[in-house]
Amino acid sequence: MAYEIPCWFMRGGTSKGPFFRAQDLPGDIATRDNVIMDVLGTPDPRQIDGLGGATSLTSKAGILSIPTDGEADLDFLFAQVGTADATVDTTPNCGNMLAAALPAAIEAGMLRGDNGRTTRRVRTINTGVIAEITIDTPDGRPLYDGDAHIDGVPKPAAPVSCGFLDTEGAVCGTLLPTGNAQDHIDGVAVTMIDNGMPVLVIRATDVGITGYESHEQLDADTALKARIEALRLKAGPLMNLGDVSKKPIPKVTLVAAPRDGGAICTRTFIPHDCHAAIGVLGAVTVATAAVMKGSVAFDLAQGSSGATRVLSIEHPSGEFSVELGFDGERVVRAALLRTARLLMRGSVPISPSIWRGPNA
Repeated sequence: MAYEIPCWFMRGGTSKGPFFRAQDLPGDIATRDNVIMDVLGTPDPRQIDGLGGATSLTSKAGILSIPTDGEADLDFLFAQVGTADATVDTTPNCGNMLAAALPAAIEAGMLRGDNGRTTRRVRTINTGVIAEITIDTPDGRPLYDGDAHIDGVPKPAAPVSCGFLDTEGAVCGTLLPTGNAQDHIDGVAVTMIDNGMPVLVIRATDVGITGYESHEQLDADTALKARIEALRLKAGPLMNLGDVSKKPIPKVTLVAAPRDGGAICTRTFIPHDCHAAIGVLGAVTVATAAVMKGSVAFDLAQGSSGATRVLSIEHPSGEFSVELGFDGERVVRAALLRTARLLMRGSVPISPSIWRGPNA
């Protein structure tokens, strides 16, 4: 008989995937990853035999635990799961799935919500970044219905406020891994930057496109994808990431001047498929590049001034607003709005050939 694991299937921002309690999963990492792939149906480009949605946005998982060091209220380990490839990568952050971590923890009985609104400090174990997450919790339970709208999600929902501190260099070790706001790889001007998510920023026109194409058009452009992948592979070691041929980072964001009233227009690859929108921490990092003198994005961007600046990041399905807080010239805080929803709660059976449970 198959062993079953409790599972809370959540949408967070423009992503979705199962959330697990760490205590319910195997302690051995290799076995744990095999369990997660079994749940999602990886490897298979359709993920027909699992809960995965056959795209990078819907092939994700979250693992929750309660920390004992007093630095955070909840620990969240994000897993980016391959579709056709048998991979589970816990290197990057995912701000979208992070938005679902607090309501998932309350649903799972790991934390108690306050009466009205609940704010908790959630640490992404992948990078050590801590975010203050605030959700509506009437009677202590997560509220999902509301009128907050984010592009890329068809229905409005209750707001999830995410405030990030000290994201600079979360993965690469420093905001600008090379020390430069602009470098050249194979003759192409690039900005290699990490303010919570490692991103290789490139002007769209420098790789032969306008930057206003649909994500479907860009997904079908195999020559473009091969060119930016070659740039990405060379950027990996320069960003202190080593060989990135099998890693989802750095992301590649092609930038153009805004055309819908925003700060900058973006097309992001994650890393081989064009994102229908843009990731949370990817948007924070690109917004940081847009206000950084000397970056490839700076001269294209329409920005504002002051200690607090709101930048609207245009993407294929709309826009994503990021609020940046400055201490002099340095970005020290980022805040943004997401939504989340519980899609399913229950248990998922694990193939006995993968894991028979802790007492087998």
